[in-house]
Amino acid sequence: MGTGRILAVALLCLIALAGCGKAPQPTVVAAVPADETSKDFGNYTMHFNAVRTDFLTPEIAREYGIQRSQNRVMLNVSILRKVPEQTSRKHVEASVEVKCYNLNGQLKNLEIRRVTEGDAIYYIGEVTIAGTEILVFDISATPTGESAPFSAMLKREFVSN
Repeated sequence: MGTGRILAVALLCLIALAGCGKAPQPTVVAAVPADETSKDFGNYTMHFNAVRTDFLTPEIAREYGIQRSQNRVMLNVSILRKVPEQTSRKHVEASVEVKCYNLNGQLKNLEIRRVTEGDAIYYIGEVTIAGTEILVFDISATPTGESAPFSAMLKREFVSN
């Protein structure tokens, strides 16, 4: 079948389909704003995020002793101090506590541990999920040398396959 004949058949198909009624319109889905993943506290900024552990590369998971799974979520928290007269920020040590629960009010066991990578300091913890769950992480962090804790909340939906 020649190119001209293929085009003619395609054109006839389009005309026939147009006569069958209104062509389906694409559905436009509104973008959902991303949850806040950092919070400013004067001279400090707290960064936080949570991801399913199967999104981590096998190398990263192995290096930090994290079990990769569709049923596990990792929370990552870091505190940075603003350095005067510089655009850079410095990772600082902190006492970090996290309460994790789902929307049914069920508390999730989440132990936070400190991880260092060069000058960077992170606090990570893992929690299990079942099916589709919305998890709430209430984060409290007190940088070394500070007396009052900084608080932040992260709420995120996770789906295990």
